[in-house]
Amino acid sequence: MNADAGFSLPNTDFSTKVPVEHLDYDFIAKCKDVKYLEKLLRILRSGEEGIYPHLIKFCESHLEKLSPKSRALRQGVPVATEASFSKDEWNQIIDDLRTWEEETKNAETLLKQESVFDDLDRAKIPPVRSSRCFAPVKEKSFPKQRTNPSKRVLPRDYQEWDKFNVEEECNKIDGDMQKNDPPAILNTGHPNIQREVDSSCLSRQEKLLLANREKDKGNEAFRAKDYEEAVAYYYRSLSIIPTLSAYNNRAQAEINLEHWNDAMIDCQQVLELEPGNKKALLRRATVYNHIGNFEMASKDLRKVLQEEPNNAAATVVSCGFLSLSLFLLACPVQPSQPVGGEESSAAPAERGDMGNAQKKPHSRGDGGPHSESSNSHHGHWKGKGATSEKYKVPEESKEKVANGSSKRGSTASAQGDKKSSSSKAATGGKKAEETVNLDAPCGALPPHLSRLKNEGNLLFKNGQFADALEKYSQAIQGYADSGIDSPQDLCILYSNRAACYLKDGNSQDCIQDCTRALELQPFSLKPLLRRAMAYESLERYRKAYVDYKTVLQIDISVQAAHDSINSGSEWREKLPDIPLVPLSAQQHRREEPPSEEVLQARAQKASEDAERRAEIRFSALKQEGNEFVKKGQYQEALGKYTECLKLKPKECAIYTNRALCYLKLERFTEAKQDCDAALGLERDNKKAFYRRALANKGLKDYLACSSDLQEVLRLDPNVQEAEKELEEVTVLLRQSLANSVNDKPRKAVPITEVDGDEETPDVPNREDDLSINLTPGSSYEFGQSLNAARCSGNTAACAELLASIEPELLPRYLSNQLDGHTIGFIMKALDSHLLGKNPNLVYRHLERLHTADRFQVVFMQLEDHERRSVTQLFERLSAVESSEFTQGDVHNLANKYV
Repeated sequence: MNADAGFSLPNTDFSTKVPVEHLDYDFIAKCKDVKYLEKLLRILRSGEEGIYPHLIKFCESHLEKLSPKSRALRQGVPVATEASFSKDEWNQIIDDLRTWEEETKNAETLLKQESVFDDLDRAKIPPVRSSRCFAPVKEKSFPKQRTNPSKRVLPRDYQEWDKFNVEEECNKIDGDMQKNDPPAILNTGHPNIQREVDSSCLSRQEKLLLANREKDKGNEAFRAKDYEEAVAYYYRSLSIIPTLSAYNNRAQAEINLEHWNDAMIDCQQVLELEPGNKKALLRRATVYNHIGNFEMASKDLRKVLQEEPNNAAATVVSCGFLSLSLFLLACPVQPSQPVGGEESSAAPAERGDMGNAQKKPHSRGDGGPHSESSNSHHGHWKGKGATSEKYKVPEESKEKVANGSSKRGSTASAQGDKKSSSSKAATGGKKAEETVNLDAPCGALPPHLSRLKNEGNLLFKNGQFADALEKYSQAIQGYADSGIDSPQDLCILYSNRAACYLKDGNSQDCIQDCTRALELQPFSLKPLLRRAMAYESLERYRKAYVDYKTVLQIDISVQAAHDSINSGSEWREKLPDIPLVPLSAQQHRREEPPSEEVLQARAQKASEDAERRAEIRFSALKQEGNEFVKKGQYQEALGKYTECLKLKPKECAIYTNRALCYLKLERFTEAKQDCDAALGLERDNKKAFYRRALANKGLKDYLACSSDLQEVLRLDPNVQEAEKELEEVTVLLRQSLANSVNDKPRKAVPITEVDGDEETPDVPNREDDLSINLTPGSSYEFGQSLNAARCSGNTAACAELLASIEPELLPRYLSNQLDGHTIGFIMKALDSHLLGKNPNLVYRHLERLHTADRFQVVFMQLEDHERRSVTQLFERLSAVESSEFTQGDVHNLANKYV
């Protein structure tokens, strides 16, 4: 078979063995049959004809071009072994396993020592059945049959077998058997599970274990959808140890049982213990939704989505029930507000409501909007009803909101008014019943009048204007018969009935009802706007214009009034006087300044938002800086860290990170300043000490570098980098000290003989004094001067240096230079030069010296002769009489040294 046949392979039997000639580069390259290529690949991988890695790879690449999703290209991931991990990762795995094994053994030993089930012994529970327990067989249960082996029963003939009654014999056998088994008892109800567990005698470990067991039982019952039993077990768990998970689980079970109040209490308990618990927020939002508080539900969901924008549960919940609530929040409607009505006579117009102030009237005939008249010389005012497209309410709004029902009522009606079937027919069927609670209270109206009003609202919403008009008329008649005094509610009823008249095209009756409503509540917005529409439909443009202008005085944002008054000119002649609306009725000017609590809440929210934005910005800048450091772009990282410090100037980690960038850029002074700032925020920061040591090394201040490296090793002796640096710096320090001594010119000193053991005082070398700054302005200058004096052994210069600074500054100046030789040199200078001149200054220096950093550690490293000199100094100081200190003060101070 040649290679050209591999293009189609029409008569190839794939069950037969593949020819060796097909295992070739040319054949595979020309072959287009995916199934045959897969078979070739399996043979090559099996190694039956030899192992050819390059050919296998070539076959795989060709097959991938023809069929990228071929199953033959799938390769399993090998099992991870020790070789798959690095040495550190493998050691970490081994350590975790050993730790887990030790913890398991300790827990098992503890549980064996302290039994959890001691209370079961006191309950006198019978022993568990086992193979050793048996029930003795009673002798009377099976009566013995006496048989006589000598007498045998003769066989019957065939005729007797025909006379044999099988059923009768079976009944006799059944009658002889005694039925002693009691009847089976079916457990049709829940067991009486006690909700409290006495755990006063248990240890903390036992309580935790028992509480988890009870919670697991509740979880099993929850998965079996037995929510009452689950709640009982969650109660038991919480009676032992209250935990967040048990509260959350019980809240979910209570939600499934529709126990909204109990679920709310559990959610509140969780949020008191952990304010940002997402599960509790989601479940509380569910409870708020079912009780009709959509605003609080949306707040809880908003909190969850702010913390975790991709939270799937919050997204599902918000999509599930917040569509209606968000619309209601955008267009708030009060419980007593009817379709097209208002809450009160002076309430603002609700844009987008059905029958609202911005909708154009319908014609008398078909109930639709008026069409423009062909006579247009007066503008659209001459057309009866004018254009109504801009006043139409979208059908979505009609489906979403039943105007006049409260937020709570619109959801509570999901359960419906199941008792009255007649109300279903009157309200437009089941769909209407699911959106409005017909028994919702409406202002001061009695229940039967509130129901009539709600039914009228629902009928209006469904487009049944004649039926709604009848309901409103019955409510108005009932209002007159009931004798109640509530002008506001009566105004709303007249306004709603006027909306029905306007929809049916009865403009005259609409005007009458609007006028009655305005007599009850002057300057009520919706009656004014509906009367203006009715006047417009009757071509009474002057009166309509007056009403529209009055509406704009009340609320300047009503677009329908703006559109209607800005057209036509001839009819405006001889307009009646437009009434002056008092300021109390002008809604756009009625806004009162916010209270102090509101201003505080706004300020707090603004600060929280600013902090949140700053935190997000800070995290982003820090991450960018870290990425630049990984790439070696230290200058760019420096800018990012500087911006981070503008947002958070007290973030210690940013100072150490920026110090690293300065070190890489060999800007050692700035690096040291950042390390000093980090140590000011966090005194035991190893990174700050180590990087300051590197900065001091770059500045060739080897003594300070050595001190910082010693501090790093004191905090963590396992830092190998610090040990290596300390060895290197020690060598450099010795070299620098030797060079400084060798560089100074030596001067011949005359030798004189001294009789006896008289001690020769140190004579200061004035040539050496010229290189010592006796008035240091910073810790760095003080350290340089002190090192120079110590290297030359000039105790007199050291004494002058100590006399030139305030004792309060000594601990800070010595923070980077302190070691055993420095302490001994200072003590010698104080004893030999300052004690005789100014003992008070010596006492003040000693009082401050022991407060320097690392003093106790360094003081322990003093040699014996240096300790004796310290003791001698305190003995001589105690012998001095001074008004600033006493001998007892010197002894107390000496206890901190000796």
